[in-house]
Amino acid sequence: MGYLDGFKVTFKKWAGTRTDSGRRVTMEYPEQVRPKPVRFHGRHVLNRYEDGMEKCIGCELCAGVCPARCIYVRGADNDPEDPTSPGERFGFVYEINYLRCIHCDLCVEACPTEAITETKLFEFAFTNRDDAIYTKDELLVGDDGRPQELPWENWAGGFDPAEDTSGWMRATAPAGDHRFEGVVGWSGELGYGVRDPEGGQPLDAERRAEAARALAHAHDVESHGHDDHDGHGHDGHDHDAAGGHH
Repeated sequence: MGYLDGFKVTFKKWAGTRTDSGRRVTMEYPEQVRPKPVRFHGRHVLNRYEDGMEKCIGCELCAGVCPARCIYVRGADNDPEDPTSPGERFGFVYEINYLRCIHCDLCVEACPTEAITETKLFEFAFTNRDDAIYTKDELLVGDDGRPQELPWENWAGGFDPAEDTSGWMRATAPAGDHRFEGVVGWSGELGYGVRDPEGGQPLDAERRAEAARALAHAHDVESHGHDDHDGHGHDGHDHDAAGGHH
C-alpha cells in the first residue's frame, strides 16, 4: 500500500465512512470502550474476607513466583488480641512495582488464600516513579470491598472495576480438572460474598454432584497420601506375597 492509499483510509475514517472490508478499524476511544473479558489482567487488589479480615498471610509465594521480580512482601506475626488475618501471620509490607509488572497473573495462581487478584483497570499513568510502586495501603480493598481509586487511575471506563476481580482465579478449576467446573472452591469476599463460578461453566445438579464427589475424593487422597481405588493396591490389582499380579 502506498502513501496515497494510506491517506485514503484515514480520510474515510474522518468522513465517518467504513473501510473497504465493511468494518471500522478503530473505536472512538475513550468515549467508546470495549467490554472487558472476565479473565482480564488489570491492576491488582488485595482482598479481605467477608468479616473484613485480610486474606494475605505474608507467605511471600507471590513474590517468589513472580518472573519480573516486581512484588515485595514481608510478613509479620498477628497480634493475638487484634489479629489482621485469620492465620498466625499477615502481610505487613506489600508492594508491587508496575514499572516491572507484566500482568502474567502467576501471583494470583500461587496465592493459597486468594488474597491477590486483578481488576479490569488498565488505564493508569504516572507522573513520577514513586507512584508506580503501589503499597499495601493502595492495593488493599476498602471497607466496602471495592478497590481504591487513585488520582492517576481512570475508573470512568463504562464498567464496574470491581466486577469479577477474581475472575481469573475462579476460571481455573481446582487441580486443573474439568470435573470441578461449576463447583465453588473459593472463599467469600468483603462486599460481594461468595462469587458464582465463571459464566458458561456447567451448573446443572448432576454435574455439581459429580464434581462435589470428585472434590471430596481428591481431598481424601490428599489426606491419606495415596489413591486406593478398590482397596487392593495403588494400581487396582491384587498382589500376592511374591509381588506378582493376578
